[in-house]
Amino acid sequence: MAIRIIRKDDDPVLRKTSKVVDKINDKVITLLDDMAETMYDAEGVGLAAPQIGILKRIVVVDIGEGLIELINPEIIHKEGSECDSEGCLSLPGVAEEVVRPAKVKVKALNRKGEEITIEGEGFLARAFCHEIDHLNGILFIDRAENK
Repeated sequence: MAIRIIRKDDDPVLRKTSKVVDKINDKVITLLDDMAETMYDAEGVGLAAPQIGILKRIVVVDIGEGLIELINPEIIHKEGSECDSEGCLSLPGVAEEVVRPAKVKVKALNRKGEEITIEGEGFLARAFCHEIDHLNGILFIDRAENK
């Protein structure tokens, strides 16, 4: 495992759309491990592959309840809305109020290639939405209430 460099601010890779992962192989597994280690080292709660310069649809999230790894995640259901402050490892020192769904259901693959469905409420739903946005070149500041 290795700690990767987190892309910051106006790095163009943060604005690109990530590609679907076609095959889960050793490179993808290593990437998942490195992403988790990088996220924990930076004291974050989520990290998307583009944040370390890899344009693949992979995210890791841990809001304090254990690591969640999502390959090719897609939000299949949204419910309600909540406004709260968000920050990002790629935009250090920046915090903005962002409206997100209060509850989401996400479909993805796990590291074994199995399809999983996971529900998140509150902070977990926010983290899922934030990280999945990264896969589409969207930063939380794009969704900020006061932009």
